[in-house]
Amino acid sequence: MDLTRLSLRTRVFLFFAALALGNLAALVAGLWFGFTRLGDPDLLNAMVIGGTVAGFAILGLIAWIWFLFDENVAKPIERLSGMLRARTTAEIEGEMDVDIARHLGDLAPAAASVTRHLSETRNALTEAVQRETTRLAQEKERLEALLSDVPVGVLLCTADHQLAFYNGQAVELLGSAHAPGLDRRVFDYLNQPPIAHAYERLLATEDPDAASDLLCSTKAEGRVLAARMRLLSEGEDHYVSKRPGYVLTLRDVSGDMAAHAQREQLMDELFDRIRRPAAALQSLIGVLTADDGPAPGSERDRVREAANSEAHHLSAAIHEFFERHEANRADWWPLAMIRASDLGQAVAARVAAEGGAILPVTAALMLRCEGFEMVALLAGLVRRLTDRRDFRLEITEDGPGALIALEWEGAPLPIGELERWLAEPLDTGLEDVTGHRVLTTHAAEIWPEKLGDTRARLCIPLREARHVTKRPKPVPRAVVYDFDLLARERVAEIADTPLTDLTYVVFDTETTGLLPTEGDEIVQIAAVRIVNGRRIDTEVFDTLVDPKRPIPPGSTEVHGISNAMVEGAPDIAKVGRDFHRFAEGAVLIAHNAPFDMEFLHRKEGAIGERFDHPILDTVLLSAVVFGQSESHTLDALTHRLGITIPEEARHTAIGDTVATADAFLKMLPALQARGLRTFGELVAELRKHGRLLKDLNG
Repeated sequence: MDLTRLSLRTRVFLFFAALALGNLAALVAGLWFGFTRLGDPDLLNAMVIGGTVAGFAILGLIAWIWFLFDENVAKPIERLSGMLRARTTAEIEGEMDVDIARHLGDLAPAAASVTRHLSETRNALTEAVQRETTRLAQEKERLEALLSDVPVGVLLCTADHQLAFYNGQAVELLGSAHAPGLDRRVFDYLNQPPIAHAYERLLATEDPDAASDLLCSTKAEGRVLAARMRLLSEGEDHYVSKRPGYVLTLRDVSGDMAAHAQREQLMDELFDRIRRPAAALQSLIGVLTADDGPAPGSERDRVREAANSEAHHLSAAIHEFFERHEANRADWWPLAMIRASDLGQAVAARVAAEGGAILPVTAALMLRCEGFEMVALLAGLVRRLTDRRDFRLEITEDGPGALIALEWEGAPLPIGELERWLAEPLDTGLEDVTGHRVLTTHAAEIWPEKLGDTRARLCIPLREARHVTKRPKPVPRAVVYDFDLLARERVAEIADTPLTDLTYVVFDTETTGLLPTEGDEIVQIAAVRIVNGRRIDTEVFDTLVDPKRPIPPGSTEVHGISNAMVEGAPDIAKVGRDFHRFAEGAVLIAHNAPFDMEFLHRKEGAIGERFDHPILDTVLLSAVVFGQSESHTLDALTHRLGITIPEEARHTAIGDTVATADAFLKMLPALQARGLRTFGELVAELRKHGRLLKDLNG
């Protein structure tokens, strides 16, 4: 039988019942043992009567003790456990009645204290949740206000191209008869091909930081929009395992396109009208200066020579201006850098989808072009070359740009037929996108060439291309904000400012040696900012410094900075000014600050600025928190605080800086718990540890 399934009172009753039976059994056994030893039958009745009286007395006593135990122990324990359970699962206000368990010693007061603390904790947690909910609601409202006033349309779409977010500008740009709706397809408002192509191309790059510029048009009004697409990603594993959504920013360029087209038409007409008279004027002057003119050296001859020279200069100037106009024709257009291999594969896929075949051969280049329209142009040309075969698309380097060559086996393409094709709309979903417009967008031209007896090609030069290199570190694009700063009240005296309200710049230097008095110099400075109690990942200062002297091999072994690395780096005068601006208005924090500040103070003349900032030293802070008897090296401090410095980052300026910043943030609550809440209170406490390290606050 599993007694744990029974209630406490039942188990107590069974305990006393077993105790009673045991006592009765012991009484009977004792009387029987005594009777057998005496062997006197006359005593049997007396012993039975005595045993019966003793048995009833034992049962009565045990029953009375059980009753007292049940009333004063078992029942109160059950009632107390029920009240504890109720107060842990329900919000019951008021003090718990401790008189119900007055015979249980300190158990009832202890239980009351626990429930009181639980209630206080629950109330505090509820208040904290309400405050945080209110704060998040306010931040949400502020972000919504900011996004609603962004001068571009913003759409957030799922991998299935369903709308998950849009702002007011997007509503105006899409211009549909009905407003956009969440969980509706973006293709209900924008033509599909450019967007779908850009999305698949970004997926193919397998680069979560890549972006694509494209052109699309609205379905309602045919408005042309310049767009930028960037994929959403929650880390590399998410990116690989699941198709991500994307952000689409939109800008109306219909008016820009019309104005640009008018300007282009005007400039083309201007050059056409000027170039012909200039050429005719130059030819006429050439006729007038023929051999049958007057003898050389006459006044009329000098006039003719001057006129001929001016005509030549005019013609050269017109040609120069025309070339500059052609070079700048596409500068205003939103063109992205895309891989030549991506362009070649996209053309091959488009041609294959239409039943054809083409071999892409591409150099390792990044091309500045509108990928979707260029693919449409090249695939359209292949589609029209029906009587040719063995197509090949070659993209090669051509000076500062690249040459796209569409090659085939068969007869070359006549100029007239090519011009007619370029005037026809391309398969882009936009009626006004022609081959001519694509070429104009890229400030490019196209011409046919014959290759030997059996092959020919079309050539399209692009103005800008570069070699594919290792992708540089992406520029941080996260939104950085802290709306709590809007409500912060500034305190005039820094000594009275709460520690959590101060802005900190944590920094570290690497040097040629340990003796600034003997000519050692800084070779690297790194710093991070702490605002409102958190380290801002995007606000980092990290630069090498040319020390204007050799770096000893022993120092290079420590921090890994060699003479070759600092060659061409800025000197301490420029770096010092930049660092001073980065740290302006902040409290400086360093580990063993006197060492780093000594190098900076000695260069204040060259820098032109004074480093008179308030300063905190994590060595002294460690002494306040852990006591002077502990070791206060950066390694020991980070080990005590559970901070891991990667081996490759140790003894680098940025690695030690981040570790120092994290150590300070972890020690800050401990300092506040000791009652050190303002900067002045903390500095006063730090000065008690002056024998360990000098405090630099005057």
